[in-house]
Amino acid sequence: MSQPGQPVSKFNRLWEIDALRGFAIVEMVFFHFMWDLHFFGIYSGNILSVPWQAFARSIATLFIFTMGLSLTLSYTRAGQKLGHTRLFGKFLMRGLKIFGWGMVITVATWFFIGRGFVIFGILHVIGFSVVAAYPFLKLNRWLTLAAGLVVIGLGIWVDGLRAQGPWLIWLGVKQVGISMVDYYPVLPWFGVALLGIFAGQTFYPHGHRTFNLPEWGNAPVARGLQFLGRHSLAIYLIHQPVLIGALTLLTGI
Repeated sequence: MSQPGQPVSKFNRLWEIDALRGFAIVEMVFFHFMWDLHFFGIYSGNILSVPWQAFARSIATLFIFTMGLSLTLSYTRAGQKLGHTRLFGKFLMRGLKIFGWGMVITVATWFFIGRGFVIFGILHVIGFSVVAAYPFLKLNRWLTLAAGLVVIGLGIWVDGLRAQGPWLIWLGVKQVGISMVDYYPVLPWFGVALLGIFAGQTFYPHGHRTFNLPEWGNAPVARGLQFLGRHSLAIYLIHQPVLIGALTLLTGI
């Protein structure tokens, strides 16, 4: 059993967080594989049905929640080395990098699928959240929880709103006549990141695990998931070109 109070360091990662992120990667690749099979006409099921879309949203929830949880660990770990006054620059650059890759996805999907391309997807909201969540890392955890619930509640409210222009798509107000294959606006998804921060502040205060956990990190499956979790951004960026390329070769399209 791993004991509470175990410090986090570069050489002592918390295996369960990497494994959770890795599990989300496995789910994501599976869902996108099924989406690609549908796109190529191989799978005839309705990928836009409620069960499939609920599955997709559960994957995004796990990704964004785990990201928020990880931010609390990064804040503690890097803050001990850099000092918290220099830390915002690190979060800003990280968030801009992820958001920038989101813009690459926007351009790529615009060329590949045209109508329905990604305007504000999972990478956009994660990049935004890495920066916007920074002040909450210093707040009382109950304020973070309250803010997260408010953001989610606002997201539920704005989901029914429509606008003629695209300028509020990022916030959660859809444009009339526009649909997107990947859409995760700030409302409510930033709230999920805040709930992840609350969980990190509650269960990993100061970067220490506060509960007992079986040390399964060296099990083969767990090690595989941890590897995927540590390379989640790279896998996210390359998995679709690989899947689409393989299906194109197999189908001769």
